[in-house]
Amino acid sequence: MNQDALIIVGMSGGVDSAVSAAMLIEQGYSVEALHMTNWEDDEPYCTAAQDLQDSRQVCKELGITLHHVNFSNQYKEKVFNKALEEFSQGLTPNPDVLCNRIIKFEEFTNYAFRLGAKKVATGHYARIENGKEKYSLLKGLDKNKDQSYFLHAINPAIMSSILFPIGEITKQDVREYANKKGLPNHDKPDSTGICFVGERP
Repeated sequence: MNQDALIIVGMSGGVDSAVSAAMLIEQGYSVEALHMTNWEDDEPYCTAAQDLQDSRQVCKELGITLHHVNFSNQYKEKVFNKALEEFSQGLTPNPDVLCNRIIKFEEFTNYAFRLGAKKVATGHYARIENGKEKYSLLKGLDKNKDQSYFLHAINPAIMSSILFPIGEITKQDVREYANKKGLPNHDKPDSTGICFVGERP
């Protein structure tokens, strides 16, 4: 890929997306970041505001532009309400699968392309293989962190435009890389909840 072609990284505020951006920069690519607000809540267990602040600090350290977009309406309509509807029908939906397919790899990618991106990258532990006839989603190298299941529903047509920079390394490698690079969120705990469910006390 032409190294002058813009890659926009989905910057969550966590260490995985921060390292993904740093690795691409180190490889010589033109990189910008896009932070998505997918849920708005004033409750203390909702980390949306802190995640945005952490994203700003990371991008300042890396010297890259941070864009911000609010997808909370789309998330509520297309993911949250859809999940409630399926629950009411006795089904067991997975909001993470819906969010990845509809928000992160549809709304986000479309927005990134409008900003001029040629490819998008996220901090998921998964890999994409370029086969002779199609692109295939593979498990991440770190078996304990593999997220390929949560990505299995994304549109295959956009796989050629997606990068998973940390898919070939482990979480320990990510932490060590972030610490070595002096990233401000190198020791930030992993997210284990979502705002409408929350990590409630």
